[in-house]
Amino acid sequence: MRPGTRQRQIVARVKGHVQGVGYRAFCADEAMRMNITGYAKNLDDGRVEVVAEGEEATLRRFVERLREGPTFAVVREVTYRWEDPTGTFQGFESVI
Repeated sequence: MRPGTRQRQIVARVKGHVQGVGYRAFCADEAMRMNITGYAKNLDDGRVEVVAEGEEATLRRFVERLREGPTFAVVREVTYRWEDPTGTFQGFESVI
């Protein structure tokens, strides 16, 4: 961690046409590119939950990418909350 950077966690819920279109893989690719750890998983109600840890500024950029999504996704809404990081994630997983 660079001096002056703050590690944070976000818990996001993504609503829209986001299951069955590569959204979780998109999240994993973006997270790995940005050095973010955590996971993305499908929820029973059709949303995707994303839990991510990293530098606060990087997570803000990550949320913008979540709003865009992959080519075949239709993201209608991304809600998220800030949490304290747990430091327990090893990489970023697409959870089934």
